[in-house]
Amino acid sequence: MSSTVTGAFTVSNKGPDYSDSPVSKLYRGGTGLIGLGIVGLFFLVAVGVGLGWLGQDWSAADGGRWEPASADHWFGTNVLGQDIFQRAIYSVRTAFEIGLVVSLLSTLLGAVLGGLAGWYSERWVDDGTLWFMGVLDSIPFYLFVAAVAFALQGQAWAMHLAMIATFWTTTGRLVRGEVMRIKSREFVLAARVIGLPSHLILYRHILPNSLHILLVQATISFIAAIKTEVILSFLGLGVQDGVSWGLMLAESTQEVTAGQFNNFLAASLMLFVLLLGFNLLADALQDAFDPRQNAL
Repeated sequence: MSSTVTGAFTVSNKGPDYSDSPVSKLYRGGTGLIGLGIVGLFFLVAVGVGLGWLGQDWSAADGGRWEPASADHWFGTNVLGQDIFQRAIYSVRTAFEIGLVVSLLSTLLGAVLGGLAGWYSERWVDDGTLWFMGVLDSIPFYLFVAAVAFALQGQAWAMHLAMIATFWTTTGRLVRGEVMRIKSREFVLAARVIGLPSHLILYRHILPNSLHILLVQATISFIAAIKTEVILSFLGLGVQDGVSWGLMLAESTQEVTAGQFNNFLAASLMLFVLLLGFNLLADALQDAFDPRQNAL
């Protein structure tokens, strides 16, 4: 480090220290990197499936019934002679498609409505939003999903809409509290003094300072969406066209009784590894971006 002395003052030429930044903390954390590596690997698989490079023969019944693992069928075949490995790989794309759509839209909806409720706290906007959150949270989730699926008559997006309509409430409450805290800060008061409109202050100055909450909540919503899809598909309320780990688990209920575990193990292990990676990443993100941790 070099410095220049001018009179009674010392001017340091040292640049800004980024060693305690959230990104640096994330990279220093071992578990966070492991989670990021797992999620990145599964993401590449999902991209490969989307581009038509992997898992395209998931529906082909070109094998015998319940064939064991072999060079041709790495995880064996199911009762219809379909390759279990191809079906498990293709299900990665299904998981990411549902997770991304639900997490992004539910986080966006929670940010907008929570931000408005926090900015106009103790007014009719805040009261109405809190009432709506309470109504949605009071409805049993799977009953709500079944009702939405019935109302839309089996449309492929019924499950997505049901999850988005319920997942945004947690994000909305967290953003509302953060906005109520930030709107009394000096830079917000200064923006009001110079006459900036309320919507510009909210969306240019306040919500960007809530990014750490949105990032963590998006990751948590992604995890919840994947788990919910598996449960709903297992119950017959989820994926209608295609394949997912939930459908594979539903198929395996009869196969396990016949002593065939490949379908169950393939879906369960891939689901476990992906959720493990996302949980490690979510914990690392929360530790890295939590202001209380950064103040220590």
